[in-house]
Amino acid sequence: MAEYTQLEINNGIARLSLNRPEKRNALKREFIEELNGALQSISADRSVRVLVLAAEGKVFCAGMDLGQMQQRAQSENGKSDWQKDSQVYCDLLKSIFSLPIPTIAAVQGPALAGGFGLVLACDMVVAAKEGFVMLPEPMRGITAAMVTPLLIHRIGSGPATFMLLSGERISAARAHQYGLVHAMVEAEDFQERVNQLTQAVLTGSPEALAITKRHLHHCSADHIMEQLDQSITVSAEARETDDAREGLAAFLEKRSPNWQPETRS
Repeated sequence: MAEYTQLEINNGIARLSLNRPEKRNALKREFIEELNGALQSISADRSVRVLVLAAEGKVFCAGMDLGQMQQRAQSENGKSDWQKDSQVYCDLLKSIFSLPIPTIAAVQGPALAGGFGLVLACDMVVAAKEGFVMLPEPMRGITAAMVTPLLIHRIGSGPATFMLLSGERISAARAHQYGLVHAMVEAEDFQERVNQLTQAVLTGSPEALAITKRHLHHCSADHIMEQLDQSITVSAEARETDDAREGLAAFLEKRSPNWQPETRS
């Protein structure tokens, strides 16, 4: 029985929901492996014509489980564990991105760090107006290496550079301007818009949509898989630094890391 996810398949629609709301749907390795297993089932089911990736609770996904990351940092096998964690997450992004069916991210709330990566791996994004996206990794002493190839693919290097280096919160409205969000709606209209887009996809021929998606990837994303694989090493190396250890400790201890300037009253 699934512990962290819910999967429902009805009338050609697969709805895969992140279901760890008490932890803001933070991703731990077991959670990611469960998602990968669900995606394999979806890919093998010829009746499925569209995937809706959704989440329970107020937050779509807060990113990686920093408590588990702290355990990795203190482990004697930390470097090996970082590599394994990065590989599992890379496999997840590649599984979503390469599904032959259209995918819709239903983002009802904030999507941060690795959680934002799940959104970027989807073809289309519906977001509630009150939500936001954010890449706060540098504030934790790490890097959004795994997210970078998909972010640049979606919006280009200019906006991607700003998001990756500033760590600023990007409102749903601004994400819509960037092209990260395709439909932005009020919270009360959110599910209706997701349903409308899902039904619109179902009016298309399954074979035509599959061919279109393959052609899109051929035209604009030929090197994404290779770049994601290369990012595994970058991500793992960044987590092994002294700044990463300090950043994770500071976050969990609810204090500023030692590299941040002191605030003056």
